[in-house]
Amino acid sequence: MEAARVGVVVEGGNGNNVKLLQQKSQQAQLGTVSQLLAGGLSGAFAKTCTAPLARLTILFQVQGMHFDMATLSKPSIWGEASRIVNEEGFRAFWKGNLVTIAHRLPYSAVNFYAYERFKNLLHIFMGENHRGNTSADLFVHFVGGGLSGITSATVTYPLDLVRTRLAAQRSAIYYRGISHAFNTICREEGFSGFYKGLGATLLGVGPSIAISFSVYEGLRSFWQSRRPDDSPVIVSLASGSLSGVASSTATFPLDLVRRRMQLEGAGGRARVYNTSLFGTFKHILQNEGLRGLYRGILPEYYKVVPSVGIVFMTYETLKVFLSSSPS
Repeated sequence: MEAARVGVVVEGGNGNNVKLLQQKSQQAQLGTVSQLLAGGLSGAFAKTCTAPLARLTILFQVQGMHFDMATLSKPSIWGEASRIVNEEGFRAFWKGNLVTIAHRLPYSAVNFYAYERFKNLLHIFMGENHRGNTSADLFVHFVGGGLSGITSATVTYPLDLVRTRLAAQRSAIYYRGISHAFNTICREEGFSGFYKGLGATLLGVGPSIAISFSVYEGLRSFWQSRRPDDSPVIVSLASGSLSGVASSTATFPLDLVRRRMQLEGAGGRARVYNTSLFGTFKHILQNEGLRGLYRGILPEYYKVVPSVGIVFMTYETLKVFLSSSPS
């Protein structure tokens, strides 16, 4: 199977061509199980490293749900972090991290595996003569990334919802853990409660993953075509980080709406929006303004640069390691 992110072959310089072709041939031997393992472990590792910033992002995103907007404070990242330490303890930065890993392992594994499969199918559909064409490759990366994101998000959505509710809890604890959260949501909200905000998720995750993969592939290929001797790890880290910034900027409002819809009626609280996806958008704009849709974007930037960079760097490293290991 052909790997998704291998160096492009540049024109001229036979030595570099041979080296990149050998790398491509080596990674082509990577099997399905190894690819799932590489994708899952890279996602879980990145999420654990950036869990404190991820929780801060969620807390900022949902801040406007149950507050009087006239008196809503504007705490800094440092101020909110200090509150967590003082009121909940240092370990609270990783609140919900266990379910995050439980979600991220299958999510990342399905995401990367589906991306490889969708990309290969699109190449077959378009014909081999389109390979190497910049526009065709961009289309394949964009569509393949979007479809893989939608697939992985749908499969693992209940875990994502539970993770959000655990991470959004402050001092008052309503959900005591993963199993208690699942049982409580099922009892109080029914099976449909696990899929609150799925529409916003699917609307946002497709473009998010598509932009991320497209920018990553484009930057990495451009870099390697001009500096083929640079470390693949550094190239993957830089390209992955910039791709994360691009996708987060474009889709953050949808992510914020998703978080708030996931928390509708959570913890025994009254429903705030009680409306559709677009109704929730309208409600936030009317009550909080355009800035309300970007509440928490700063900690998201701080999180996404190392997070996405670590994901792609770890994935590339594991693929090389697993493909070189004896079968």
